[in-house]
Amino acid sequence: MKTLFFGLLLASTSALAGNSQHVNPFIGTSNFGATHPGAQYPNALASVSPFNVAYGDTLNKFEKDAAWNSRVYIHENGYLTGFSHLNLSGVGCPEAGVMLLMPTTGKLNLDAREYGSTYSQEQASPGYYSSMLDKYQVKAALTSTLRSGLSRFTFPAGQSHILLNLGLGLTNESGGSLKVVSEQEVEGSRMLGTFCYNPEDVRPVYFVARFSKAAAEFGAWKKMPKYQNVEADWIHYNDSIKPYPGFRQTLSGDDIGAWFSFDTSANEAIEVKLGISFVSIENARANLDAEQPGFDFAKTRQAAVDAWDKLLDRVEVEGTDTNKTLFYTALYHSLIHPNILQDINGDYPLMGQQGMGNSKRNRYTVYSLWDTNRNLHPLLSLLYPELQSDMLNSAVAMAAESGWLPKWELYGMETQVMVGDPATPMLADSYLRGIRDFDIRSAYQAMVRAAEQRQNNLLRPENADYLDLGYVPVDDEGPYDGSVSTSLEYYLADFNLAQLAGALGKTEDQQKYLSHAMNYRKLFDASTGMLRPKNRSGQWLTPYDPELGRNFEPAPGYIEGNAWNYRFYVPHDTLGLIELLGGQNNFLNALDATFDTGNFDMANEPDITYPFLYNYLDNQGWRTSLRVKQLIAEHYGNHPAGLPGNDDTGTMSAWLAFAMMGIYPVSPGVMDYALFEPSFDKITVHLNSDYYPGGSLVIESRKKNKSSNTNAQIKFQQKDLEQPFLSHQALVNGGRLVFQ
Repeated sequence: MKTLFFGLLLASTSALAGNSQHVNPFIGTSNFGATHPGAQYPNALASVSPFNVAYGDTLNKFEKDAAWNSRVYIHENGYLTGFSHLNLSGVGCPEAGVMLLMPTTGKLNLDAREYGSTYSQEQASPGYYSSMLDKYQVKAALTSTLRSGLSRFTFPAGQSHILLNLGLGLTNESGGSLKVVSEQEVEGSRMLGTFCYNPEDVRPVYFVARFSKAAAEFGAWKKMPKYQNVEADWIHYNDSIKPYPGFRQTLSGDDIGAWFSFDTSANEAIEVKLGISFVSIENARANLDAEQPGFDFAKTRQAAVDAWDKLLDRVEVEGTDTNKTLFYTALYHSLIHPNILQDINGDYPLMGQQGMGNSKRNRYTVYSLWDTNRNLHPLLSLLYPELQSDMLNSAVAMAAESGWLPKWELYGMETQVMVGDPATPMLADSYLRGIRDFDIRSAYQAMVRAAEQRQNNLLRPENADYLDLGYVPVDDEGPYDGSVSTSLEYYLADFNLAQLAGALGKTEDQQKYLSHAMNYRKLFDASTGMLRPKNRSGQWLTPYDPELGRNFEPAPGYIEGNAWNYRFYVPHDTLGLIELLGGQNNFLNALDATFDTGNFDMANEPDITYPFLYNYLDNQGWRTSLRVKQLIAEHYGNHPAGLPGNDDTGTMSAWLAFAMMGIYPVSPGVMDYALFEPSFDKITVHLNSDYYPGGSLVIESRKKNKSSNTNAQIKFQQKDLEQPFLSHQALVNGGRLVFQ
């Protein structure tokens, strides 16, 4: 059985002095959370993670039967086939998980089905992972920088090997190349792409790996398919692995690798550092040389810890150790993506085209915006506006290079996954919150193009119908298009565009896009109280089952959910929706029914704002506090299954961070936070003075009976608040928010 060590237990073995000591990287490694416990630097391109989702009798039944796997590591599995150096966190489709290093001993074996090992004594903390490979009694310890990983393998006496496998990975693409440069260095590339099985561009990632000790022997291998003639049809029969001892030329293929063999003494440690680049091998080598000029595991690990503490210490909390672990792990997961893409010299691959760009500031990638525009980017805007600023600049640069703002961008490729126009809310919301050091003129032009172009619109492919009818009709949708879902995302984007237009003094645009945003009323069906699919001629979809889609089965009108999940998804006009539903009592009953009938889905984005909608009802704010506490207790915890499901590049973690602070952004483009009882006695947010003048924001909970069903008295700067809302502008001016 694997044993896990994390957080405070590691304090004695490393310099975990700041809030990184409260992080448990194993949270989310079960229950489809899709996080990994590997060595991670904040917002880094590279990370080093254990890879345990290939082969072995310890794979759970789902993973054996399913072709779809978006995780390099699953807690329940126990068969390790290496440590990957390019990894995604909390993503729902397979990609990356490539460039695996694996230490072995004894007779050289190049078949991953056989050379894998069970493992034990796992430890993980920010910037560090270690485990014991049981078959070989080799201790593996990992750490990383922004663009490189460092692995330290401690061997027993005898013949030892380090394997580099370019065949294994999560990506749907195959193919790579490598060249053994010397007894201590290997270089090459690995293909990526076809994210979520969409036929977007493929792209190579380049690497250089360097060893702390020269190998006594080395070579490369290639898996060679064998074929059998069956009645003149050549079919694949089995595979064999062909070794090339001492091979120093470039080797290419779909399933290749290299090995380095050593004669080791007892407890001898050999280190391997591997740098990556999306531009070239030369840049990968430059990244490695700049970030790890030597082999210094302790120094490299400490630099990662310091980087995490610098960010996590931005918020100080007073409360139980368990709540601290949940909160700081949520912040940790919120600071992995988006991540940098540029090399140490500023080079990066251009968006949507061949070629290379160069940036003097951080260029970001991995924009899962359908998820993250709702809360992760508002969280970054509040706590880390300097990071959000670079992310905004990167998004605008993508539009300049490709013609379009990102939708679901990955390593400079637009995957077009999910629906809507989510970059518009992200950019507009950030600008309204006060982050304005980006090219707003170019950003606005790109947003308007998405809102106005009728044909061949990459962000809004249904825009012609939307502009003509005021909604996307159900007539021509595919099984996962979701006409209602798509319409609602367009309405939210248009609302944000209207708010931005108003801030920029573009009054006519403001009125036009606000009018578009209010067209959600055309999809409101008074007979069911639902936002219901409608065809091109204006007739409701019939027959109609509001619960269809509850288990992620295809449901006409909705994507990743059912009608209940989308029932209140007009966060920009909740008061208007209350009127449509017949007033506050009817709205309260409908909102309660969503939770009580099991139609609320904590693991998916459209309805995660619903617990905070009670704040819009007179004297019902206590229900928000109660629902939030219930949801945290039910879906979050200090254990591997401690996320409600896929983290969606930090979205579920951002929800928890806000929820525990007692504030939540009700909608992109709306500057009010819903207020409710926090999970801590005291929270101190140290505001970035380059963006916000307040110095610090203090949130205190002085309510004696925290479980009572009564509204807390809320004071800000010693003044009673009439409504349980407070604006972003007020919060970033600093002060004291008290619940009593």
